[in-house]
Amino acid sequence: MYITDFLRSRGVLYESLLYRPASSTARRASNAHVPGRKVAKAVLIKAGDSFVLAVLPSTAWIDIVQLSGIVGAPTSLVRLATPTELLATFNDCEPGAVPPFGRLYGLKTFVDSGLAVSDEIVFAANTRHEGLRMQYADFRSLEEPVLASFSQPTFTPRRKPEQLGRDRLVG
Repeated sequence: MYITDFLRSRGVLYESLLYRPASSTARRASNAHVPGRKVAKAVLIKAGDSFVLAVLPSTAWIDIVQLSGIVGAPTSLVRLATPTELLATFNDCEPGAVPPFGRLYGLKTFVDSGLAVSDEIVFAANTRHEGLRMQYADFRSLEEPVLASFSQPTFTPRRKPEQLGRDRLVG
């Protein structure tokens, strides 16, 4: 089902954003002239025998160790889906476009708490050249995701020299 049809059928207001096709959420944010922290990146995750959808800010990456504890699968059994698995799951979407509505695809959706602080979110629809902007509260109401903390920022702010080495991430 096309995301716009789904939103219209539920009476949810949204804004359509058209831009050059983008292969990453960071480029999508730049092309749409939207801060990256408001752009939702939806990632299909294989967790044990099933798939889940992880939704996080485009300015972050998934911490697999944290996510494995949240989804209840051993870290060794949690991984990114393959391109073939993505195409099979999101068969109504262009490659590279993964909408954050796991419910429409029979998936449980997990939203990182870093995204939940935004009043609005922007995300991919069914194509790589169309994004949608809507209120986060409307998204939460429609999707009813599990809210959890499972990401790390892609970029960290500059630190004073005396702080370097004290708070490095391993991985």
